[in-house]
Amino acid sequence: MHNTVLKFSAVCSLLALLIGCSAGSQSDYDSYPGSAPGDKRVGTTGRAATVADEKNQGGLFGSDGLNIFGGEEKKQEGGSGIGVNSFLWRATLDTLSFMPLNSADPFGGVIITDWYSPPESSDERFKLTAYILGTALRSDAIKVSIFRQVNVGPNQWQDAVVEPGTVTSMEDAILTRARQLRIDSATAASQ
Repeated sequence: MHNTVLKFSAVCSLLALLIGCSAGSQSDYDSYPGSAPGDKRVGTTGRAATVADEKNQGGLFGSDGLNIFGGEEKKQEGGSGIGVNSFLWRATLDTLSFMPLNSADPFGGVIITDWYSPPESSDERFKLTAYILGTALRSDAIKVSIFRQVNVGPNQWQDAVVEPGTVTSMEDAILTRARQLRIDSATAASQ
């Protein structure tokens, strides 16, 4: 009997530990673009709708719902969305949309593409890593690393030098898109 109680206690402790290690709150997911069901778009930019956008639109009884019994305080949400500048994040995804995406971490601000061969030059391929370094929309908040390889034989690739200015051009394209997204957002908010 004592053994059974110890096993049950151990299983309950393990379950509590696993529940405590969950990977983010629902509010974090709700504010991620594309989390809303369907293909809804928001604003003049056409950004994918979030669950938070749908909640803000409200329903039959307003965005706060209907509280018949009263006395209930408004819940505090724990998450704050992504951990980097949202305009830089979206602009980076938009700018790199022609390349296959390998991974994207909105909380750490890292986007990694897979190898991409341009249609006009199948003997070379590129891979890109973008780092969003802060929450402000500034030129030093984005860093891009570009890797290039050339084909030297069947399924044999060799590292090659990236042309000077390519990294700067990519960072400038991302910053230009981020500024446009911010302008579009401000215009949509004022209407």
